[in-house]
Amino acid sequence: MTDSLRQAALDYHALPTPGKLSVELTTPAHTQEDLSLAYSPGVAEPVREIAKDPEAAYLYTGKGNLVAVISNGSAILGLGNLGPLASKPVMEGKSLLFKRFADINSVDIEVECPSPERFIETVAAIANTFGGINLEDIKAPECFHIEEALIQRCSVPVFHDDQHGTAIVTVAGMLNALEIQGKQIEDVRIVCLGAGAAATACCKLLLAAGAKKDQITMLDSRGVIHSGRSDINAYKGEWARDTEMRTLDDAIEGADVFLGVSGPDLLSAEQLAHMADKPVVFACSNPNPEISPELAHQTRKDLIMATGRSDYPNQVNNVLCFPFIFRGALDVRATRINEDMKLAAIEAIRKLAREEVPEAVRAGYGGVEMSFGAEYILPKPTDPRLLPEVAAAVARAAVDSGAARLPYPAHYPLKPV
Repeated sequence: MTDSLRQAALDYHALPTPGKLSVELTTPAHTQEDLSLAYSPGVAEPVREIAKDPEAAYLYTGKGNLVAVISNGSAILGLGNLGPLASKPVMEGKSLLFKRFADINSVDIEVECPSPERFIETVAAIANTFGGINLEDIKAPECFHIEEALIQRCSVPVFHDDQHGTAIVTVAGMLNALEIQGKQIEDVRIVCLGAGAAATACCKLLLAAGAKKDQITMLDSRGVIHSGRSDINAYKGEWARDTEMRTLDDAIEGADVFLGVSGPDLLSAEQLAHMADKPVVFACSNPNPEISPELAHQTRKDLIMATGRSDYPNQVNNVLCFPFIFRGALDVRATRINEDMKLAAIEAIRKLAREEVPEAVRAGYGGVEMSFGAEYILPKPTDPRLLPEVAAAVARAAVDSGAARLPYPAHYPLKPV
């Protein structure tokens, strides 16, 4: 980051008011009568109603449009374990995105907890305040146990965006890329470099989308995860293959897909050259991908490539997903975000990439031409159709799968924020 960009980022967060969020009133509070209704004695009436029926909280409070963004700061972006307080700018940023893209109110909560169990207890104890819980920047493998436990204990949807948001956008883009390359998900060989939260979630969702488990080879920092290794935890063990492959050189030979959720410059030009014809490469390490797009395209002219960066085509960006998944889930009062809802979001996102791009979106990206193809496999985050399309697909899937407590909303489709 240049000095000028660094200073601009600091100024953005400090000026004119520190932070990125504030609180606004939704009801009048000007007269004595207003105040008597807002607080004592009038507030006693909704209290009594909620005490009789907890569902009344959705009628008399903001619970139904309120998401908590919660972290312990153990895996902040690409910066690592810098602690809960250091994660606060990221969590405020996530809350900003919820409001900007889906008009969802959000509160960031940074939890000082020495153990996963304490974290689980803390979040479970406050979860009922909110309509949903977005977990963020929690390191693997603790994040798997934390999310599983909270899903079981909470009556509102719990969603670890680093896992599932990344996976949904990745699979949506991957399916489109494979279609353009003339390949089927059930036939391709996939190499996944990385074995953390995002890698695991991506591979699980690829399976749900039709990939074959015996065609997926996952690698961690010590090489291929295979059945002969004794140094892997239970979560990695799910991906252990009975294979002679040991290195990325072995695994990449003839592979159709490379999925990188690891670190910078870990895929060489020589390794890329050994992939199958018409390869698909998702190099998602941020800010520096596993292989630079310049080197990748120089090496393979038949390549389709995506990264996590906004300055290259085909950005894998979670904002294509998480605000709209929560919007749909909240609007049908879903108890959880299940696989059907994730697959519905994938299909809605990938379908949008095939449609004509609105002029306003093109204008926001310098007026460049955008159409479904090798350099446009995912919609842009500013596409106003994401909210109505993805939220509707998620809400419908929640209702059809039995995860919803309300019927499909009569006011859908939504208008863009």
